[in-house]
Amino acid sequence: MFNLIGFLIIGAIAGWGASRVMGTSKEQGLLMDVVLGVVGSYVGGFVFEILPLPGGSIALVPAFIGALIVLFVWKRVIKKD
Repeated sequence: MFNLIGFLIIGAIAGWGASRVMGTSKEQGLLMDVVLGVVGSYVGGFVFEILPLPGGSIALVPAFIGALIVLFVWKRVIKKD
């Protein structure tokens, strides 16, 4: 139970930070930030597992980078901006 709460908190922080960096924080709400952050943490974990990148031991770093990747794809493919 505590792992799920921690996962959601890290996802929310990563998603919020990525949306601020990508400039999408006004378009989407906190719920979308959490969803993109959680999806981004999976993507970031996958990327950090494949590539030997530093910072993989801190869960927020791969989650943030993964959320940036997910937001980039979201903006370019899904929303077609």
